[in-house]
Amino acid sequence: MRLYFATGNKNKLVEFQNFLDPQGIDIEHLNISYPEIRSDNIAKIAASGAKYVCTKAKRPVIVEDSGLFINSLNSFPGTYTKWVHQKIGHNGIFRLLEGKDRKAEFRTCIGLCKPDEKPLTFSGRVAGTITREEKGTKGWGHDPIFIPVGHDKTWAEDPKLKAAESHRINAIKKFMEWLKENDQYLKE
Repeated sequence: MRLYFATGNKNKLVEFQNFLDPQGIDIEHLNISYPEIRSDNIAKIAASGAKYVCTKAKRPVIVEDSGLFINSLNSFPGTYTKWVHQKIGHNGIFRLLEGKDRKAEFRTCIGLCKPDEKPLTFSGRVAGTITREEKGTKGWGHDPIFIPVGHDKTWAEDPKLKAAESHRINAIKKFMEWLKENDQYLKE
Protein backbone atom coordinates (compact mmCIF):
# COMPACT_ATOMS: atom_id res chain seq x y z
CA MET A 1 0.00 0.00 0.00
CA ARG A 2 1.26 3.48 -0.84
CA LEU A 3 0.67 6.62 1.18
CA TYR A 4 1.47 10.11 -0.14
CA PHE A 5 2.86 12.48 2.48
CA ALA A 6 3.32 16.21 1.89
CA THR A 7 5.89 17.71 4.24
CA GLY A 8 8.84 20.04 4.07
CA ASN A 9 10.34 18.39 7.15
CA LYS A 10 12.56 15.45 6.27
CA ASN A 11 12.74 14.39 9.93
CA LYS A 12 8.97 13.89 10.01
CA LEU A 13 9.17 11.92 6.78
CA VAL A 14 11.79 9.61 8.30
CA GLU A 15 9.68 9.07 11.45
CA PHE A 16 6.68 8.11 9.33
CA GLN A 17 8.79 5.80 7.13
CA ASN A 18 10.44 4.10 10.11
CA PHE A 19 7.07 3.26 11.63
CA LEU A 20 5.06 2.42 8.51
CA ASP A 21 7.60 0.65 6.26
CA PRO A 22 7.70 -2.48 8.47
CA GLN A 23 3.90 -2.59 8.23
CA GLY A 24 4.00 -2.75 4.45
CA ILE A 25 3.08 0.86 3.80
CA ASP A 26 5.28 2.70 1.37
CA ILE A 27 5.51 6.44 2.05
CA GLU A 28 6.01 8.59 -1.01
CA HIS A 29 7.10 12.14 -0.34
CA LEU A 30 5.10 14.83 -2.12
CA ASN A 31 6.99 18.05 -2.60
CA ILE A 32 3.88 20.21 -2.50
CA SER A 33 3.91 23.11 -0.09
CA TYR A 34 0.64 24.39 1.25
CA PRO A 35 -0.52 27.50 3.03
CA GLU A 36 -0.83 26.93 6.75
CA ILE A 37 -3.90 28.63 8.13
CA ARG A 38 -3.51 30.54 11.39
CA SER A 39 -5.46 28.77 14.09
CA ASP A 40 -4.93 27.59 17.65
CA ASN A 41 -6.63 24.35 16.60
CA ILE A 42 -4.04 21.90 15.28
CA ALA A 43 -6.71 19.65 13.72
CA LYS A 44 -8.08 22.55 11.64
CA ILE A 45 -4.57 23.27 10.36
CA ALA A 46 -3.97 19.62 9.41
CA ALA A 47 -7.38 19.26 7.75
CA SER A 48 -6.92 22.45 5.75
CA GLY A 49 -3.44 21.41 4.60
CA ALA A 50 -4.60 17.93 3.61
CA LYS A 51 -7.51 19.33 1.58
CA TYR A 52 -5.23 21.80 -0.21
CA VAL A 53 -2.59 19.18 -1.11
CA CYS A 54 -5.22 16.62 -2.11
CA THR A 55 -6.75 19.12 -4.54
CA LYS A 56 -3.31 19.78 -6.08
CA ALA A 57 -2.16 16.14 -6.17
CA LYS A 58 -5.53 14.66 -7.15
CA ARG A 59 -4.95 11.62 -4.89
CA PRO A 60 -5.33 10.64 -1.25
CA VAL A 61 -2.69 12.42 0.83
CA ILE A 62 -1.65 13.06 4.39
CA VAL A 63 -0.06 16.07 6.05
CA GLU A 64 0.94 16.45 9.67
CA ASP A 65 1.12 19.41 12.00
CA SER A 66 2.67 19.41 15.47
CA GLY A 67 3.22 21.79 18.32
CA LEU A 68 4.68 22.18 21.79
CA PHE A 69 2.02 23.40 24.24
CA ILE A 70 3.44 24.75 27.52
CA ASN A 71 0.91 24.92 30.36
CA SER A 72 2.25 27.98 32.20
CA LEU A 73 2.44 29.95 28.93
CA ASN A 74 -1.25 29.36 28.11
CA SER A 75 -0.29 26.63 25.61
CA PHE A 76 2.27 28.86 23.85
CA PRO A 77 3.97 28.28 21.44
CA GLY A 78 1.34 25.73 20.36
CA THR A 79 0.62 25.91 16.65
CA TYR A 80 3.37 28.55 16.29
CA THR A 81 6.11 26.19 17.51
CA LYS A 82 8.17 26.13 14.31
CA TRP A 83 8.17 29.92 14.05
CA VAL A 84 9.04 30.38 17.75
CA HIS A 85 11.84 27.81 17.46
CA GLN A 86 13.30 29.70 14.50
CA LYS A 87 13.02 33.09 16.24
CA ILE A 88 14.00 32.49 19.88
CA GLY A 89 15.21 28.87 20.01
CA HIS A 90 15.54 26.82 23.15
CA ASN A 91 17.25 29.58 25.11
CA GLY A 92 14.29 31.87 24.51
CA ILE A 93 11.91 29.21 25.80
CA PHE A 94 14.12 28.73 28.88
CA ARG A 95 13.96 32.50 29.55
CA LEU A 96 10.16 32.52 29.17
CA LEU A 97 9.90 29.70 31.71
CA GLU A 98 12.11 31.22 34.40
CA GLY A 99 10.25 30.77 37.69
CA LYS A 100 7.30 29.07 36.00
CA ASP A 101 5.88 25.57 35.88
CA ARG A 102 7.59 23.55 33.14
CA LYS A 103 4.79 21.08 32.33
CA ALA A 104 4.13 20.79 28.61
CA GLU A 105 2.59 18.61 25.99
CA PHE A 106 3.51 17.77 22.43
CA ARG A 107 0.47 17.45 20.18
CA THR A 108 0.21 16.38 16.60
CA CYS A 109 -2.51 15.87 14.07
CA ILE A 110 -2.44 13.92 10.83
CA GLY A 111 -4.76 15.24 8.16
CA LEU A 112 -5.92 12.70 5.56
CA CYS A 113 -7.88 13.69 2.49
CA LYS A 114 -9.17 11.94 -0.60
CA PRO A 115 -10.38 13.83 -3.70
CA ASP A 116 -13.94 15.09 -3.39
CA GLU A 117 -14.19 14.11 0.28
CA LYS A 118 -13.91 15.94 3.58
CA PRO A 119 -10.57 15.58 5.35
CA LEU A 120 -10.19 13.27 8.34
CA THR A 121 -7.86 13.88 11.27
CA PHE A 122 -5.99 11.66 13.74
CA SER A 123 -4.46 13.25 16.83
CA GLY A 124 -1.74 12.22 19.25
CA ARG A 125 -0.22 13.77 22.33
CA VAL A 126 2.42 13.18 24.97
CA ALA A 127 2.73 15.04 28.28
CA GLY A 128 6.06 15.91 29.82
CA THR A 129 8.27 18.69 31.12
CA ILE A 130 10.66 21.21 29.64
CA THR A 131 14.25 20.86 30.86
CA ARG A 132 16.38 23.76 32.11
CA GLU A 133 19.08 23.04 29.50
CA GLU A 134 19.49 21.09 26.29
CA LYS A 135 20.19 17.41 26.85
CA GLY A 136 21.20 14.96 24.14
CA THR A 137 22.31 15.34 20.56
CA LYS A 138 20.33 12.72 18.67
CA GLY A 139 17.04 14.53 18.22
CA TRP A 140 15.73 17.48 16.25
CA GLY A 141 13.46 20.42 16.96
CA HIS A 142 12.56 20.48 20.65
CA ASP A 143 13.69 16.90 21.35
CA PRO A 144 16.66 18.11 23.50
CA ILE A 145 14.39 20.01 25.92
CA PHE A 146 11.41 17.65 26.37
CA ILE A 147 11.21 14.78 28.86
CA PRO A 148 8.00 12.70 28.59
CA VAL A 149 6.11 11.79 31.76
CA GLY A 150 7.41 8.62 33.38
CA HIS A 151 10.92 9.00 31.96
CA ASP A 152 14.13 10.76 32.95
CA LYS A 153 15.70 11.42 29.55
CA THR A 154 14.87 13.77 26.70
CA TRP A 155 13.95 12.41 23.31
CA ALA A 156 17.33 13.64 22.07
CA GLU A 157 19.00 11.45 24.70
CA ASP A 158 16.78 8.45 23.96
CA PRO A 159 15.52 8.45 20.35
CA LYS A 160 14.21 4.88 20.76
CA LEU A 161 11.78 6.22 23.34
CA LYS A 162 10.53 8.85 20.90
CA ALA A 163 10.21 6.24 18.16
CA ALA A 164 8.01 4.13 20.45
CA GLU A 165 5.96 6.68 22.39
CA SER A 166 5.91 10.11 20.71
CA HIS A 167 2.89 12.25 19.93
CA ARG A 168 3.47 11.50 16.25
CA ILE A 169 3.59 7.74 16.81
CA ASN A 170 0.38 7.93 18.85
CA ALA A 171 -1.36 9.71 15.94
CA ILE A 172 0.05 7.24 13.41
CA LYS A 173 -1.25 4.34 15.52
CA LYS A 174 -4.75 5.85 15.53
CA PHE A 175 -4.52 6.35 11.77
CA MET A 176 -3.41 2.72 11.30
CA GLU A 177 -6.30 1.42 13.45
CA TRP A 178 -8.74 3.39 11.31
CA LEU A 179 -7.03 2.23 8.10
CA LYS A 180 -7.42 -1.45 9.08
CA GLU A 181 -11.19 -0.92 9.10
CA ASN A 182 -11.18 1.31 6.02
CA ASP A 183 -8.44 -0.16 3.80
CA GLN A 184 -10.34 0.68 0.61
CA TYR A 185 -9.98 4.38 1.34
CA LEU A 186 -6.49 4.61 -0.13
CA LYS A 187 -7.27 2.65 -3.29
CA GLU A 188 -6.88 4.90 -6.29
